[in-house]
Parts: sequence; structure tokens; C-alpha cells
Amino acid sequence: MYRVFEALDELVTIVEEARGVPMTSSCVVPRGDALELLDDIREALPTEVDDAQDVLDKRDEVLQNARTEADSTISNANEQAERTVSEASTEAERLVSEARARAEQLVADAQAEAERTVSAGQAEYHDLTERARTESERMVQAGRDAYDRSVEEGRAEQARLVAQTEVVQAAHGEASRIVDEAHAEADKQRSDCDAYVDGKLAEFSELLSTTLRTVDSGRNHLRSGGAYNGSGASGYNGSGSYTSGAGGRGFYDFQSH
Repeated sequence: MYRVFEALDELVTIVEEARGVPMTSSCVVPRGDALELLDDIREALPTEVDDAQDVLDKRDEVLQNARTEADSTISNANEQAERTVSEASTEAERLVSEARARAEQLVADAQAEAERTVSAGQAEYHDLTERARTESERMVQAGRDAYDRSVEEGRAEQARLVAQTEVVQAAHGEASRIVDEAHAEADKQRSDCDAYVDGKLAEFSELLSTTLRTVDSGRNHLRSGGAYNGSGASGYNGSGSYTSGAGGRGFYDFQSH
């Protein structure tokens, strides 16, 4: 490649130094020197350039072959993909069918096992229930027998004690009499107490009524600005208190304002 560039430089120098043709842009170039340089350039070019030129010359053919090969490859790939999809679909259908059959078999086995378990459980339940019922009846009967024996023994012991302890019977009678008398006395005292309390409450109620009337009357006179000295049951004594009509001391003190 160095010789190529060198020969090109020499060829350029020859063209630049060539004698020009008057009235034109042409020049007179030594033919021999130019041809010799061109031969040097041809010989100095590497073989790859020639091969590249051959490839360029056959470009259309290569492109067409590449397109044909690509179309063939794509067609083969599509066919392979279709075969693969078909085979995958067939295999999937086979697997689904086998899985469905296996599932149905498992369900059938599970149902049979469940029915067997339920049947065994029911038989065990009935057996246990029957044994429990028998044991319960036996224990109930034993309890009843023991209860009856205890009752009979208690009655016999009670009759024996009653027959042997007349004093206890007399004590029970005396105790009943004393309790009855105590209840009667308590009822009498309760009645007397209620009557006493009722009388005292009535007196207190009357006293409160009289006091309220006196207080209301005193308040009315105070509002009117006059001293209260009524002729009724009570009167105002002018010192801030009042006296009841019966001569007793009232419960209210009027504060001067």
C-alpha cells in the first residue's frame, strides 16, 4: 500500500509539472511515465481489493442468494414452530387428559375412603353409645338402689330416735310455742311503733304546714315594707323572729335588709 501512495504522489507531480496546452486547461503528460506509474499502482494493490471488486460485481447475486436463504430459513423456522406448537398442543392435551383421569381416580378413591371412614365411625359411635347407655342404666339403677336403702335406713333411724326421745318432741313443741309468742309480740310492737311514728309524723307535718304559712305571710309583709303583727296564729315581734300562735318559738328568723 505504501508503493501505491508513492506512485500516486509521483503521478500527481507529473500532472502538476506537465507543460500546459495554450488556450486550454489541458497539459502534455509523458505517456510512458504515467503508464509505468499506473502499472506500479496496479501491481501494488493488494489482492483483497480485487476480491472486493469481485464481491461488488457479484453483489446482486449474493443479495439474491441471501434473500433466498433467509426466506428458506424463515419458512423452515415457521414450519418447525408450527410442528413444535402442534406437538406441544398434543402433549398438553395428553397431559391434561392424564391429569383429569388421575384427578377423577383420586376423587373416587377419596369418596370411597370417606364412605368407609364414615361407616366405621358410625359403627364405632353406635357401639360406644350402646355401651354408654348400658353403663348409665346400670349406674342409675345402682344409685336408685343405694338411695332407697339410704332412705329406708334413715326412716328406720328416725323412727328409732323419735321413739326413744320423747323429750325432744316436747322440746320441739315448747320451741314452737315460744316462737309463735315471739312472732305475736314482735307484730304487736311493730304495730305500736308504726302508730307512734305515724302520729309523730302527722304532728310534724302540721307544724311544718303552720311554719310555711307563717314564713309566707312574713315574706309578703317584708316585701310591702310593713311590720307583720297579725291576729292569726303567729306574729312578728320586730326583732327578726316570729312566735307561733300557740306561744311557742317558730323556726324562722328574718334577717334585716
